[in-house]
Amino acid sequence: MFDNLVVSFLADEVVGGFFISVPPGHVACVYDRGRGVLKHVYGPGLHLKIPFWQIAKLFNAQVLEYTIHKGFDLGNREMLGDEPIKTSTKDGKEVQVEGSILFKIDKANSPELWENIGEHFVSKVVRPFSRSKISAIFTQVNSLDVKNSRAVLESQLKEELNAEFKNRGLICEGIFFRPQ
Repeated sequence: MFDNLVVSFLADEVVGGFFISVPPGHVACVYDRGRGVLKHVYGPGLHLKIPFWQIAKLFNAQVLEYTIHKGFDLGNREMLGDEPIKTSTKDGKEVQVEGSILFKIDKANSPELWENIGEHFVSKVVRPFSRSKISAIFTQVNSLDVKNSRAVLESQLKEELNAEFKNRGLICEGIFFRPQ
């Protein structure tokens, strides 16, 4: 029995170590112990790698929703969301912003994302830039204009987030918010 377990483990580690299985909607990057993070991005399918010498990292390349709403638990910093953003308008009125930000990983730049930011891009990029940009946008309009110019504000915020996300391997797909 123990012999079967050892053989099974070795077969899985050695044979399985040769392959990177990338499911649909994902991409893989490879870290090579001699050359660092390789620039090639692996799409869905089965790919070869050198066992023990190369390590593969899978990234979800689908559109993800980052929700901002009451009751969000920030216990896990990598959760896709945040508490409502409290800010003020140009005329000094306090507003609380809830909504959603749709974003995805830029497949072509995923090796740079992994190398420069790592796996924790939500807490290092998405959350701080989103909070800062949303707060800044609302200080530019009067409280009475918030509801009437919501589409313009969302479009402007999307452009500003894309400017920040671009060099960090992320793409902002859309913004939808509800000022309270």
